[in-house]
Amino acid sequence: MTTAREIMTGGAECVRDYESVLVAAEKMAAHDVGALPICGRDDRLKGMLTDRDIVVKVLGAGHDPAATKAGDLAQGEAVTIGADDDAREILRTMTDHKVRRLPVIDGHTLVGIVAQADVARALPDPQVGELLQAVSTD
Repeated sequence: MTTAREIMTGGAECVRDYESVLVAAEKMAAHDVGALPICGRDDRLKGMLTDRDIVVKVLGAGHDPAATKAGDLAQGEAVTIGADDDAREILRTMTDHKVRRLPVIDGHTLVGIVAQADVARALPDPQVGELLQAVSTD
């Protein structure tokens, strides 16, 4: 079976928990991505920050993105997948947590991101439909 390591996008860029949301938005634009992992000074994953988080929780709430720290938006423990977990486990994790992107970790080290589209390419058609339905419902 295909593993997360085989289908992920490697070299994920982190936004540091002490960096501003403005810096995060600039990194998202530079890398043409809609989400970034939030990492602490110890390089451990603290959460995920999405472009939607920036719009709704910062701009929509009237906060200054230059003064809001990325770490302020990290909510609880990040949902992750192990680098050697197979595509079915990725599917289960995305479905259970209704997420479209998962940070891939090897031990405590972030090694990449696996997105819904990556899983869709790795799974048979019926399972892809189940994933899309599960993460797209409210």
